[in-house]
Amino acid sequence: MASSHDIRITDVACYFLPVETRMPLKFGNQVLTHATCARACVRVVDEKGRRAEGWGETPLSVAWTWPSQTDYSIREESMKSFTALLGKNLKSFAVFGHAMDIGQEFLRKRLGPLLETFNEGKPGDAAMPHLAALVSLSAYDVALHDAYGNLHGVPVYETYNDTFMTKDLSHYIEPDPGSDISFAGKYPQDFLEEPKLRQPVWHLVGGLDPLEEDDLTGEEPDDGYPVLLSDWIKTDGLNCLKIKLRGNDSPWDYDRIVKVGQIGEKEGANWLTADFNCTVRDPAYVNEILDRLQSEHSDIMDRMLYVEQPFPYDLEANQIDVHSVSERKPLFLDESAHDWKYVKLGRELGWTGVALKTCKTQTGALLSLCWAKAHGMGLMVQDLTNPMIAQIPHCLLAAYAGTIMGVESNAMQFYPEASLAEEEVHPGLYKRRNGVLDLSTISGSGFGYGLRKMKRELPEAVVEFDRE
Repeated sequence: MASSHDIRITDVACYFLPVETRMPLKFGNQVLTHATCARACVRVVDEKGRRAEGWGETPLSVAWTWPSQTDYSIREESMKSFTALLGKNLKSFAVFGHAMDIGQEFLRKRLGPLLETFNEGKPGDAAMPHLAALVSLSAYDVALHDAYGNLHGVPVYETYNDTFMTKDLSHYIEPDPGSDISFAGKYPQDFLEEPKLRQPVWHLVGGLDPLEEDDLTGEEPDDGYPVLLSDWIKTDGLNCLKIKLRGNDSPWDYDRIVKVGQIGEKEGANWLTADFNCTVRDPAYVNEILDRLQSEHSDIMDRMLYVEQPFPYDLEANQIDVHSVSERKPLFLDESAHDWKYVKLGRELGWTGVALKTCKTQTGALLSLCWAKAHGMGLMVQDLTNPMIAQIPHCLLAAYAGTIMGVESNAMQFYPEASLAEEEVHPGLYKRRNGVLDLSTISGSGFGYGLRKMKRELPEAVVEFDRE
């Protein structure tokens, strides 16, 4: 059934913005020293001929999305090429509907075939994985939701209801067959919360981050920002620490948790989580670390809020029973939570929570949120080291989701200078003060970016608007 609120895409543009890290960031066996952010603009029209545009952005995080032995520069160029390909394809995607309808239709019918064609003839690790394709799409998807809100003159999160949507959630997702849950007559707004505009913020303790004076090499930047963990805690008033682990070196991982836990306790940071980044193959690896913590450092174990994604993210190919881990601590899907179907499979295998990310599309994040909440799973919102305007939809998702503890945000650790233009407009979003992020400056329609107030010049477009 059509609605007067329905829109379709009329044009698309995309820009690549490079950023350099001040400190290297380790993801499993990958190290990030720079990134390219894709910033997209999507123009839309409704049946009355009214027009609007929206913006979205995401880092094309090669190290996170595409761990591989293939040369980094080759993978990065592939992601950039695929991002441009998606933009050109979206120009002709003439689907009318709510942003959720258009986003879901593209995810279901276009993304897979485009990726399959793009990967033809590429062997093994040289073929782009689905997660990388989702990240490449996400800037456009976020921009689509922003454009929808802008056209109707309302904030994005006020459009996820029966006033604007003609299809309820039963058209997008299905409940677990063994439950009495129904999505008929339900909309995303039914699973969202009154936004909390002050969010407790998680600091990322990277695998290469120096913890103590003895860890310093002399090559650390002298740029006015903290380097040692204790200085970060004091400067930003941190209360939540996320610990990146190796997943293939149990003594190192255990010692890292203990060291971070002890520094946190000394400086007043109460909460911890451990992120194994998909490198573990056997639940016994995680269980042994957790059991040893319980035996030798029960205080640190008590402060461990949850464990994040120890196992390979391709759940269908790696259907590992993880109930033994989740019996010890809540266990959250991250890379594996591509969409609600993977969340469903994860729950069957023993996962108890979902770490949402806007970089896997706003559409997909909302559907995963609704499915997980309906089935009693916990939620977090995790960072992709989001700078510039990528930070805003990321933090808004956390504000409305009802996470178990705030939001992760670490761009201010690794490339704080990248967001100076945006920080002038939203100072509480790009600096962590007293352990929180302040979203109160976000206002207006769409995602409330305030782009006109931001003094940022964009580079030459890699996907240009068509000449009218």
